[in-house]
Amino acid sequence: MNKEEKNKAIDELVESLSQTPHFYLTDIGDLTVEDTSKLRRICFNEGIQLQVVKNSLLKKAFERSENKYAELLPTLKGATSIMFTTSGNAPAKLIKKFRAKSPKPILKAAFVEESVYLGDNQLDILEKIKSKNELIADIIALLQSPAKNVISQLSSGGQKLSGLLKTLGERPE
Repeated sequence: MNKEEKNKAIDELVESLSQTPHFYLTDIGDLTVEDTSKLRRICFNEGIQLQVVKNSLLKKAFERSENKYAELLPTLKGATSIMFTTSGNAPAKLIKKFRAKSPKPILKAAFVEESVYLGDNQLDILEKIKSKNELIADIIALLQSPAKNVISQLSSGGQKLSGLLKTLGERPE
């Protein structure tokens, strides 16, 4: 790879980092070709972009990105692949599901919701992070709950009142 090709690759990484709110750094080395193909297919179906990168190029891309990824630099050792995603927890769920049959991918680090998560032990925490759409759904459900309670109380009160009137009307005088 000549200098021009390296600069182009770094620029593409910087663009991907700026356009994608979340990414995971993983180690998929030692996976067979068949397992790697399966992982790529699953990532594609889940809307996750999986890209194998050279550590030196990714390091330069991090440095060009206003150095907000400085905490991730120590994880750039060995084979590195990067998973770009719009959902913060999707890659964590995918990794856990894939690891039921394979020992890899191993999570090196993740950048989710402007926070850095280092190490494979963070996978459970990342899996529980709710996406923006899940949070919006929770808020809507919370906002609808009081209104539903008022409506149900009003409708049940009306039934009680009509029952009382019916009973009083049927009672002999």
